Amino acid sequence: MADDHAHVLDFFTPRAAGWDSRFPDDGPAYAAAAGMLGLRPGDAVLDAGCGTGRALPALRAVVGPRGTVLGADLTPAMLEAAARAGRRDSGTLLRADVARLPLRDGALDAVFGAGLISHLARPGADMAELARVVRPGGVLALFHPIGRAALAARHGRAITDDDLRAEPRLRELLAGAGWRLESYTDEDDRFLALAAREA
Repeated sequence: MADDHAHVLDFFTPRAAGWDSRFPDDGPAYAAAAGMLGLRPGDAVLDAGCGTGRALPALRAVVGPRGTVLGADLTPAMLEAAARAGRRDSGTLLRADVARLPLRDGALDAVFGAGLISHLARPGADMAELARVVRPGGVLALFHPIGRAALAARHGRAITDDDLRAEPRLRELLAGAGWRLESYTDEDDRFLALAAREA
């Protein structure tokens, strides 16, 4: 596990300070995705792998002042960037590994994960841990502000069917972890998979 953490920290730590400036126009996409979770005022939601917390204001807007918004990330530099950007005003920032969340079973109504799945060391086990902390019927949103093809092109790669975000692979992964994939959108300007926590 330490090696997995080192890989994540090595990737994100040097990128934290300039992360938001690399993607300055993503705010509306985050807000739209947060609105798709079906959350109500007073609900509890976790942004898993929150990075600089770009989703936190949108999640706070949906659950209102009485709701609970948590942002968990493994990389201290990302959490520091989130705090500097004022996102602590929208939610509580936690240094935590999504593989071992400091939350009780069924504590949340939803989990939001932007760009999360490609950075998980053990995707099946990690998705099961997210299921553990969400109540039955709660929601998981796996989001990216651009689709799989556009993301692959950005990184100079071809899109492949063995990508964990490909619909058949994702459906199988989620089913094995206690989730039921309910909708799947993969367009140039958005990737959004919504799943429900099985009872």
